[in-house]
Amino acid sequence: MALQRTLGLFAFWCSFSSVSTRSYSRSSSVEGDAVAVKWVGDTPTLNLGTTFGLPWPRGKYPANTTTFTGHVSDNQGEVALQSWVTAYWPDDSIKWTAHALGGSETVYEAYTVTASTPSGINTAKDSNSSSAPGLTISDSEDGITIDTGKATTVFPKSGNVLVSSIKTSSGKVVGQNGRLILRSQSGVEGEEDNAAEASINKFAFESSIDNATVEYDEDSPVRALVTVRGKHHATSGAHADWLSFILRFYLYVDSDAIRVVHTLIFDGKVDQDFVTGIGIRFEVPLAGEELYDRHVRLAGPEGGLLREAVQGVTGLRRDPGEAVRTAQFNGEKTPDVATWATSVSSRLKWIPPWNDYSLSQLSPDGFTLKKRTKAGQSWVKIPGGTRSGGLAYLGGATQGGLAVALRDFWKRYPTSLDISNAASDVGQITLWLYSPSAEPMDLRPFHDGLGEDTYADQLDALEITYEDYEGGYNTPYGIARTNEIFLFPFDKTPSADTLAALTGYTNEPPVLAAEPEYIQQTKAVGSYWATTPDNATQAAQTIESHLDFLIKYYQSQISQRRWYGFWDHGDIMHTYDGDRHTWRYDIGGYAWDNSELSPNLFFWNYFLRTGRADVYRFAEAHARHTGEVDVYHIGLYKGFGTRHGVQHWGDSAKQIRVSTPIYRQVFYYLSGGDERVGELLHELMDADKAFLTVDPRRKVRQDNGTYVIDPTALDLDLGLDWSGLAATWLIEWERRGPRWEEARSKLNTTMHSIANLKNGFVTGLGLYNLYTGNIAPPETDPQNLGNVTVSHLSASFGLPEIISQLADYLGSDLPAAFESAWLDYCYYYGAGAKEQAARYGVSFGSLSLKQGHSRLTAYAAKKLDNSTLAARAWNEFLHTDGFSPNLPWTNEVVNGSLVLLPVDEAAWVSTNDVALYGLAAIENLAQVSYALP
Repeated sequence: MALQRTLGLFAFWCSFSSVSTRSYSRSSSVEGDAVAVKWVGDTPTLNLGTTFGLPWPRGKYPANTTTFTGHVSDNQGEVALQSWVTAYWPDDSIKWTAHALGGSETVYEAYTVTASTPSGINTAKDSNSSSAPGLTISDSEDGITIDTGKATTVFPKSGNVLVSSIKTSSGKVVGQNGRLILRSQSGVEGEEDNAAEASINKFAFESSIDNATVEYDEDSPVRALVTVRGKHHATSGAHADWLSFILRFYLYVDSDAIRVVHTLIFDGKVDQDFVTGIGIRFEVPLAGEELYDRHVRLAGPEGGLLREAVQGVTGLRRDPGEAVRTAQFNGEKTPDVATWATSVSSRLKWIPPWNDYSLSQLSPDGFTLKKRTKAGQSWVKIPGGTRSGGLAYLGGATQGGLAVALRDFWKRYPTSLDISNAASDVGQITLWLYSPSAEPMDLRPFHDGLGEDTYADQLDALEITYEDYEGGYNTPYGIARTNEIFLFPFDKTPSADTLAALTGYTNEPPVLAAEPEYIQQTKAVGSYWATTPDNATQAAQTIESHLDFLIKYYQSQISQRRWYGFWDHGDIMHTYDGDRHTWRYDIGGYAWDNSELSPNLFFWNYFLRTGRADVYRFAEAHARHTGEVDVYHIGLYKGFGTRHGVQHWGDSAKQIRVSTPIYRQVFYYLSGGDERVGELLHELMDADKAFLTVDPRRKVRQDNGTYVIDPTALDLDLGLDWSGLAATWLIEWERRGPRWEEARSKLNTTMHSIANLKNGFVTGLGLYNLYTGNIAPPETDPQNLGNVTVSHLSASFGLPEIISQLADYLGSDLPAAFESAWLDYCYYYGAGAKEQAARYGVSFGSLSLKQGHSRLTAYAAKKLDNSTLAARAWNEFLHTDGFSPNLPWTNEVVNGSLVLLPVDEAAWVSTNDVALYGLAAIENLAQVSYALP
């Protein structure tokens, strides 16, 4: 049994029939003990349990004495709440907490979380905790059993079955023998080599559990987390175990829903392992249910449902009676067959039962449906539709049933839902995350190298396609993909409206969050952003309108350009091709963006300051993709990500600038410490070891023939590389992760090392000792006389943001010389050549991305209280490069024969400029808005 690390974990439960419908006040202060949270977007119709995060100001709440209670809006009553710490300030006071809220029949518009200390208001430690309902959990050597009060689920700890049974509160087993299934083959049909095609081998696999654990709080068991790890084991064909999985099952008190976070890590061979199906399958007991009382439901678009019975009695030549027809269509038990018209009841044996159903979403624009009476008989087509909601239900009017749903089903195409053996005693529901009806998953490189056999050729090719190619580096080995699945058990077939509501719930799970003003005041996730004041100037409002345009434009581009798919959903494109009226999806380094120049930070900071639901969903999908697909989780490149390209893993530039955890930091804390994201954050603690495999300067070294990687003197870019490592160490430290002391040591050592370099960050490169964290001067300046290497990219991947967070986190403990070195860099990047030369002996040369770097100038202006520098920041923002105020700031419709489909186009937009404009606008407004002309 794994007990969750908790504090003040007291559960309370009261039932209330109503609550004020007004929004909570936007004037909370960090001085108060109660913090309001509300739903992101509209108040949902369902609360099946959720987890959310809250920030707290430095030094206010000691971790070892603070307790938390939950209330319905304005203290109208207490609610069950489980709480634990997810981050600490250096003084061990609480920085972030997570809170789990159980399911409830009534969904309230707002809640408050009250922090209490012995010196504050009276804690409820001894008052009501014994009356709290909670999960009942059994953790034995063989398995884990969890009773939420509405359903009981059993998880084995070994074997191939992940979920052995799901039982409703009435005792009905409605789901059983849940397992993962996988299909693959050794080649691809249609290749020119017919001999190779004839020898293609096909394989079938199912889950094989390595271990299963459960985490919960014994004192207030509102939420339980079951984590199952393993691989897929061959059941047909000779093949080694592969495709590692991690499944996390979330169960909440008083809820019968189970949320499953399903992660796969690709560990196959691209030229031998072609996936043809990835699924999860559950059996549904149907014995004792009449065929005409068994029901099939498949979700269509916008709440629509296919509503059928296994043996239909509507539309027949003879009428069984209106009551019978109505009951069957509504999923209710039909009247006793003796009351039917005998013209039907006597001929039931002639009505064929439909045994199998299949829905396939092979594109984001359409799904097909079919059904058959049994294997060996032809399929009958059912009219399909556009975008399925991704939910399937199989069950009966008296025996109950199970619904399985996939979030973003059509966005993650090719996907499928299969219902099989519905006419037998045990039916099956199979959710295919990768549909067997689709072409095999082909992860091979998209070109053969084009003869780029030398570094000289590769650098020359970079000049034309912007792709940094190198053979062997274009591998997907080690990337991952995470999906969200929901399981809903029922005592009887639910109403169509219920299933439609659950489909909506699956695709937009409700999220609770604190108001932006409160989050801002705590400084728990940066002080470089701020909410929009009511008295913003016209100039500031214009910038706000530009930010809104950029967010909405990318949302529309995702939809119109179909940026969807198993591996692609969540990412955006890098650069536009105005001649073809399309994004450069097929041109080297101009295709998928892979977090280039930090659009992630723009999206999350924009959400923080606005609280907009559409921005949250957008940023969440982006975070899920970029943290999984664009980053390596095992193998030689573990901890590094891949530069932008046609394939997410194709470019040879493997760097921590892509995998930096600051891109997922906000999502992690707001989500209440999403465990998969937390795993991603922690695994980066070994990212610096990837420098032993990948020499980032290998193509430009003068000594390539003799250079040997030295773990005590690794080339480290003080911007691109150190920012990612610093973010990793800070987050590990504040989370008090397993290696937090090592993280703190390396962070402090590297900060002092940078400060000891004569030119600080302007030095550009240093020699990093993997074991101690010390950074020595670069090999070109062994005496530390003052190297000058300044790149436009160094501060473009979260460096300003992580240093600002370090300043907030450490306060007066931030090394003064380190801060001085950073302020120098911030000042001189945008200064004139004469000033640069006067300070460093030489100028920085021709630099770009000055609009994005204006936020560095603004930071220095605020820190130094320098209004002249503040004015310079706005001049850099408005009148250098990037987006000009004089751009149209609108899009135009392109249609007809110019394009395949009508699209909105703003050909002047590139994602690099979007990221830098968005960050600079937000941070300049937060830090020096008074100087905006």
